Amino acid sequence: MQIFFKCNGEWVHQNEHVSEESLDESSGLKVREVFINVTRQQVEDFHGPEDYWCQCVAWSHLGTSKSRKASVRIAYLRKNFEQDPQGREVPIEGMIVLHCRPPEGVPAAEVEWLKNEEPIDSEQDENIDTRADHNLIIRQARLSDSGNYTCMAANIVAKRRSLSATVVVYVNGGWSSWTEWSACNVRCGRGWQKRSRTCTNPAPLNGGAFCEGMSVQKITCTSLCPVDGSWEVWSEWSVCSPECEHLRIRECTAPPPRNGGKFCEGLSQESENCTDGLCILDKKPLHEIKPQRWSRRGIENASDIALYSGLGAAVVAVAVLVIGVTLYRRSQSDYGVDVIDSSALTGGFQTFNFKTVRQGNPLLLNSSMQPDLTVSRTYSGPICLQDPLDKELMTESSLFNPLSDIKVKVQSSFMVSLGVSERAEYHGKNHSGTFPHGNNRSFSTMHPRNKTPYIQNLSSLPTRTELRTTGVFGHLGGRLVMPNTGVSLLIPHGAIPEENSWEIYMSINQGEPSLQSDGSEVLLSPEVTCGPPDMTVTTPFALTIPHCADVSSEHWNIHLKKRTQQGKWEEVMSVEDESTSCYCLLDPFACHVLLDSFGTYALTGEPITDCAVKQLKVAVFGCMSCNSLDYNLRVYCVDNTPWAFQEVVSDERHQGGQLLEEPKLLHFKGNTFSLQISVLDIPPFLWRIKPFTACQEVPFSRVWCSNQQPLHCAFSLERYTPTTTQLSCKICIRQLKGHEQILQVQTSILESERETITFFAQEDSTFPAQTGPKAFKIPYSIRQRICATFDTPNAKGKDWQMLAQKNSINRNLSYFATQSSPSAVILNLWEARHQHDGDLDSLACALEEIGRTHTKLSNITESQLDEADFNYSRQNGL
Repeated sequence: MQIFFKCNGEWVHQNEHVSEESLDESSGLKVREVFINVTRQQVEDFHGPEDYWCQCVAWSHLGTSKSRKASVRIAYLRKNFEQDPQGREVPIEGMIVLHCRPPEGVPAAEVEWLKNEEPIDSEQDENIDTRADHNLIIRQARLSDSGNYTCMAANIVAKRRSLSATVVVYVNGGWSSWTEWSACNVRCGRGWQKRSRTCTNPAPLNGGAFCEGMSVQKITCTSLCPVDGSWEVWSEWSVCSPECEHLRIRECTAPPPRNGGKFCEGLSQESENCTDGLCILDKKPLHEIKPQRWSRRGIENASDIALYSGLGAAVVAVAVLVIGVTLYRRSQSDYGVDVIDSSALTGGFQTFNFKTVRQGNPLLLNSSMQPDLTVSRTYSGPICLQDPLDKELMTESSLFNPLSDIKVKVQSSFMVSLGVSERAEYHGKNHSGTFPHGNNRSFSTMHPRNKTPYIQNLSSLPTRTELRTTGVFGHLGGRLVMPNTGVSLLIPHGAIPEENSWEIYMSINQGEPSLQSDGSEVLLSPEVTCGPPDMTVTTPFALTIPHCADVSSEHWNIHLKKRTQQGKWEEVMSVEDESTSCYCLLDPFACHVLLDSFGTYALTGEPITDCAVKQLKVAVFGCMSCNSLDYNLRVYCVDNTPWAFQEVVSDERHQGGQLLEEPKLLHFKGNTFSLQISVLDIPPFLWRIKPFTACQEVPFSRVWCSNQQPLHCAFSLERYTPTTTQLSCKICIRQLKGHEQILQVQTSILESERETITFFAQEDSTFPAQTGPKAFKIPYSIRQRICATFDTPNAKGKDWQMLAQKNSINRNLSYFATQSSPSAVILNLWEARHQHDGDLDSLACALEEIGRTHTKLSNITESQLDEADFNYSRQNGL
């Protein structure tokens, strides 16, 4: 038997073999072992397509046997980590993920984590996991998890140490319970009461946020001061009676006792002998007998007089009160509100009633705040308008005629709290989802009880049902854009067979959404239709739909839904699911969907936690009313999609509205707390706001389940004189225990002095339909080169999967594996995602990081591309 080594396809010289023979004691067979030595120099000097390898070959008269190949590589460990862990600040019980990508090395480095220079043992702490791709995961952060974390990488060559990452676990402050209201600070008259709370439940720690809201609340208190009674002067003495006595009286009316004051001390009648004691009765002087009897009778008469005096004073007080209320009602007739009790504004909470809103009155009383100004959450049906059409219908006197079981509480700050009892119903005509019957604290949509009469009443009003655009596309593909809506459709090159062309359309439903939310689901996007439905494509097309969710897989479960031919909605997929039928790429403001069939699609979201956030766009518009002294401010809260705000802008333009401040984003949490809208800092002596309208509050369900419909609240201001031409104030929009935005209003009342604020950037409104090569950012020649390079599998993994990873496509890669050209589909998704970018920098950087292009993009010359592609590439910075 002979044994030889073969390295890199060449036989090793026999002199380099070392052979040893031994006898196997158990079997008695002879065992031969052969060795060769491979030096570092030999490995470094070898240059071939594979690593340095050797193979053992043995043969005898019985046959030949070959061993497997053994690779020999030079061990190393680079100095720099591919990714160092980054410091984090997380709330207590939040999740901490520290990423660590060790340096490249052979053999691959093993990773160990240190906390404050002490090794971390994940087996002893179930809350810590270090097995997931070298990352450190702390499932629920504790205060003890704060510290400095270091990633250690080591192999047989060396050890490397990453930069330390500081982790801070903080605690946000929480309010304690309110104390009881203090006693009124004055014994009588107008004073105040207060109560307080402390930010100690828990106290903020490690830089945690301090509690939001007020630590002290004050309310006014009014109590009438007691007045002690005082005697009038004595009357003249009466004539002498047959019993030889005369008397005189006095009354306790100077002043009479009021509000619990003391009655006058002493007698109300006095008698004495009028004959100087000469008149004798029963052998005793009369003045020694009569006084006791007269005293008792005097007290009885005094009680009767006090009773009649009190009744008289009460009658006078009631008459004065009725006259005062009548005068006040007449002075406030323009507001459609009648205050029955004139003491309603003295600081205490009084009841007053509503009368029917008068015909043509544009001002409707909106709900505001409960007595607890920071935690009010029990409102039913604020009269904020959901769109301008609602405002017109609200002026009908039948809308609130009558509003049964309604009571309103008034504070001295002119804030109104509108509470409707659970059995209260609206007897007028109702709009679906506009005036809910109760305070639904869940996430579900609210439905009215009386819908049919309202719909019939709308038949005579003009309505828009959809926004539509079309284009004719062929084999070269193209892009269809809905201007100022964020909705677009990308038809890839080759998706339509050659010599065929289709008229493709795309529309947005502008009417009432046909997708009715179930349970806690919320509509996050417009309903987008693309067609024709019977058209088939050979390559998936890309549909871009904007959404209003603050994207986070921890707080939202987002679904793509499609409407069937029967009008029902069915779920296509969840954004986080693995699917081979379609693909969803969720960006902060839009979702890019790869689809094979046309139809009607929409995005819905199911909040997983109370921290789920909807992004709202808030804006304020203003215009002059018919009365030159009045000025109307209209505040809109709409879902943060370009289409939803475009609807508001369009309606305001038709009404002559003026955008007074750049719109801002408000993060509205799903924590069931309502939305407050208030007007602040109105210039005194120049402007005044009509009573009870300075602050309006909208229930949580109205905002959360708005279904892409705008929410609209109006404020009516009045100038004292026509010479006032400037208005400066603030609009505060805030969610209780949530985010707050301030809109600064600085406007001129004169039409000629107004400045126009641009509503939209015109980046996609010029050419709604683009066909052929100009619709794509990547020239077709370069696209072919990229696909030919990355569609081919590579032993080092530098193929279409890495192309996807470098373009932040890390999920559901099995979808691309089912495509004939995965790289082409990835590039289509890139085109849809970067339609507004100015150049190809992001793609060029991704390709450079992979380092597997045949030619560097920066070195492509005119000889390698046709003239059109070359010029287009140069214009786009390629």
